[in-house]
Amino acid sequence: MRSGELARLTGVSADTLRHYERLGLLPTAQRTSGKLERAIAAAREREHGELKQDLAAFAEKRGFSLKELSEILRTRDNGGAPCHHVLNLTEEKLRSLGQQIQELQRTQDYMRELVRDWRKKLKRTPSGSKAMLLHSLVAKPRTKSNNLKRRDRP
Repeated sequence: MRSGELARLTGVSADTLRHYERLGLLPTAQRTSGKLERAIAAAREREHGELKQDLAAFAEKRGFSLKELSEILRTRDNGGAPCHHVLNLTEEKLRSLGQQIQELQRTQDYMRELVRDWRKKLKRTPSGSKAMLLHSLVAKPRTKSNNLKRRDRP
């Protein structure tokens, strides 16, 4: 099956499919002779390609890069067992996700404090006057949230 045909069937551009082929996420098209052989090869490519494409989409949503996925699939396709590598990558991604969640929670706490402070400031600001809210972001250090950030730094 040609890239254009597969692209039309899958809703992905032919350029994207060729990029996936280069990365090893899709099998490269094999040239065969005879209509039956081509049909069989196309069916196998489509099944294998769709599986890899689904896996690629699933893995990307979970934080795996195309490069990482390509290495994993290449190892598997060459008869290797990349399972330990996949587990290690997943553990790294889990640790990173935990750190991101902590940072988001600190940011959320900071924003809550900021909103409380700004509401108070706007109540004290005469109508039609500038409260200079954004200036307060750099004018004074935030006590609670900044202390959290400083403590967490190495």
